[in-house]
Amino acid sequence: MKVFIIKKRVIYIFLIAVIVLISFLLLYNFYKVKETFNRDIYYKGKTQENIIAFTCNVDWGGEYIPDMLNILKENNTKITFFVTGKWAEKNPDLLKKMYYEGHEIGNHGYMHRDYGELSYELNKQEIQKCQEIINGILGKSSMYFAPPSGSYNDNTIKACNELNYDIIMWSIDTIDWREDSSEEKIIERVLKKPENSSIVLMHPTERTVKALPKIIDSLKDRGFSIGNISDVLE
Repeated sequence: MKVFIIKKRVIYIFLIAVIVLISFLLLYNFYKVKETFNRDIYYKGKTQENIIAFTCNVDWGGEYIPDMLNILKENNTKITFFVTGKWAEKNPDLLKKMYYEGHEIGNHGYMHRDYGELSYELNKQEIQKCQEIINGILGKSSMYFAPPSGSYNDNTIKACNELNYDIIMWSIDTIDWREDSSEEKIIERVLKKPENSSIVLMHPTERTVKALPKIIDSLKDRGFSIGNISDVLE
């Protein structure tokens, strides 16, 4: 009888231990997932003010950037340039010019890759390498990561969490990189439905340079101011 009672108690204690272990693992995984995905992904900003963020993703088209900078300077407009590390390595003086003229510099990864297809290790490696290059040139790290082509996965989010980056997407796409995107089409796409905290995506192209003054003037006429990503997030 005593042996039976002892066995029963052992089984009872064992079951309790199993339940505690399972509960611990569930809680651990819950908080691990929460920790992994606590970075924000922004398609729009958070402010209710009449301000729109301009972003320019740069991996090519450096020959058009001086003209873009002149237009932005003439209009007292500061935007966010997301640069790849590879481009920054080849164009440190142009990167410094962007930064010293008051523009915000963001991370576009080391190379223009499909980050949605990369492992966690490769995501982190590409983003971190770009971060180190930007910091080496400017003495300042960026806060935001814009995945090339808007492609990201859970590994990208985890890597950004580790590196303290928010992921920046867009709500208005100029599609200015496409050959059939004329100056008029680019203007139309931006002015079709601008809203407070909209994020406009563009690239350094000849068509963009031609469209930019008209876009800025038209948005200002509608009561919008134009700024960078921090302006619409903070």
